[in-house]
Amino acid sequence: MDDLSLIGGTAVLRGVADVAEHREAHRRRRLRDVAVVLSIVAAFLTWRILVGHPLELRWPEIHLSPEMQQLLPGAALIVVLGAVLVIPLLAAGRSPHVMYRPSEIPVTLEDVVGLGTVRDEVVKTLNLFLAFRTFRDRMGGNPRRAILFEGPPGTGKTYMAKAMAREAGVPFLFVSASAFQSMYYGQTNRKIRAFFRRLRATARREGGAIGFIEEIDAIAAARSGVRSRMSGREGVERSTMSEGISGVVNELLVQMQSFDEPTIGSRVRGGLVDLVNRALPEGRQLAKRAPQASNILVIGATNRAADLDPALLRPGRFDRSISFDLPSRSGRREIIDYYLDRKAHVPELDREDRRDQLAAITLGYSPVMIEHLFDEALVWALRDGRESMDWTDVHQAKMTEEIGLKQPVEYTDDERRTIATHEAGHAVVAYLVGVGRKLEVLSIVKRKDALGLLAHSDTEERYTRTRTELIASIQISFGGMTAEELFFGEAGTGPGGDLASATRIAAQMVGSFGMAGTLVSFDAVEAGPVAQGIVGKVLANDDARRAVERILERAKSDVRALLDVNRDLVEALRDQLLRHDELVGEEILAVLHAAEAARRKVNP
Repeated sequence: MDDLSLIGGTAVLRGVADVAEHREAHRRRRLRDVAVVLSIVAAFLTWRILVGHPLELRWPEIHLSPEMQQLLPGAALIVVLGAVLVIPLLAAGRSPHVMYRPSEIPVTLEDVVGLGTVRDEVVKTLNLFLAFRTFRDRMGGNPRRAILFEGPPGTGKTYMAKAMAREAGVPFLFVSASAFQSMYYGQTNRKIRAFFRRLRATARREGGAIGFIEEIDAIAAARSGVRSRMSGREGVERSTMSEGISGVVNELLVQMQSFDEPTIGSRVRGGLVDLVNRALPEGRQLAKRAPQASNILVIGATNRAADLDPALLRPGRFDRSISFDLPSRSGRREIIDYYLDRKAHVPELDREDRRDQLAAITLGYSPVMIEHLFDEALVWALRDGRESMDWTDVHQAKMTEEIGLKQPVEYTDDERRTIATHEAGHAVVAYLVGVGRKLEVLSIVKRKDALGLLAHSDTEERYTRTRTELIASIQISFGGMTAEELFFGEAGTGPGGDLASATRIAAQMVGSFGMAGTLVSFDAVEAGPVAQGIVGKVLANDDARRAVERILERAKSDVRALLDVNRDLVEALRDQLLRHDELVGEEILAVLHAAEAARRKVNP
């Protein structure tokens, strides 16, 4: 019962699995067949030697008449033209997959970090695949035939599929769904059939095979929505395209049920049995052997699971859907530890607090984005003539990836002072009202469309927000505009993006979260001919619009009173920004703490 108990566990069965037993039996059978063929060849050669007529290797002698020699150039031309016409048609229906042997895959399950329960579920599915015969014959279960990996790009779907094939020790057949598509009518279906046919043959030979279809939504979109998506086309063309897409989905659905399709040899034997049975009475007819299902695991990956045809997601086709979400803070910490152990860095980045900081500031990052962040940090270190990245390099890489490269723009003195005051206003409000906020970067360096910026994040990862926290976010947005009005008497065009952000939050409070005196949700309003987001729905309603304006006006009034009392903090940050252009992390807090200490000396 040890193998049965391991099926539901998180340890990979590997060598004790049915797949390994099947592969060993198939290997011995191949050796036996080769030995039989070589024995026949050796016996034939020995007989030729004994009778005095050994085989001689030489070029065959071909004697052609002059008339045949004259026909050779024309015949060769016809053969070449025929090959040019026929070979592309034959190749158009071949399976477009790329097969990797386990030894060619450098990824193992130990390299898949930061996925938590997803990894455990994958291991359990892998154990069912490895112990398919035990699960089917001794326990009476139906092994999983296919699973769906869904989630945002870069979350590890392809990475996990490769690791599964490496751990299982079976071939990995990778194909992009777009590679199935062909300009010739019917060739897409042929390619799908060829792919599954190759999967079955490989699984019978190796004891199992894993097929991976990347971006499966390209060939498996819901058929009910095909005609509506083709509404922009007219006549026969629209009908042909919709029917073609439906046919591709139908072919894929059929092939997902073809894992027990008999081999050519089985069909030949079955045909011979049928011929014999025609001459036998009903009670003495020979029984045909039932076909054995191939041990295949099909993995489909998509970023848009909602677009897939529902028939594809029923049990018996894709039996399980596994969601790959963006990693949590603890997951990001595992990923950071994994990649930093493999990339050159200074000892400072080995400190626990620094790595915890990295996990905090990479909220919303996928595993691929985290690795790319470190690669870019190494680029910054190399440009500076160093071979190891440090904390500053990571920050520079993060700013470059999220906002853009620094642009050498020369501001006028008045404009530079206005921008510094604007960003200092944001930072002071975030420092005073942003409960649980961490100030990361304060800059007046132009990047893309931003003349300056304040980057701040949660000290602890949060998935919900209270009304007080949302109001604080709106107040932070008004910090820059209000600081300009206090110090210069009027605001410029800089706060445009801040007003859009504040309006968006206020509209959600009114129309989605029930935080403005009404419990009516505008999310429940059905979209009209023109799709509208929550902001458009709320602002189109007069009462809701007035509620949004009240929230914004109250927040701006509170910020004005707050900054009026704390002008010295704004001035201190502004002056430091004018000197250094950019302040990072502790540098921002050091300026604010020094200004507060100076205030206490004057007004104890």
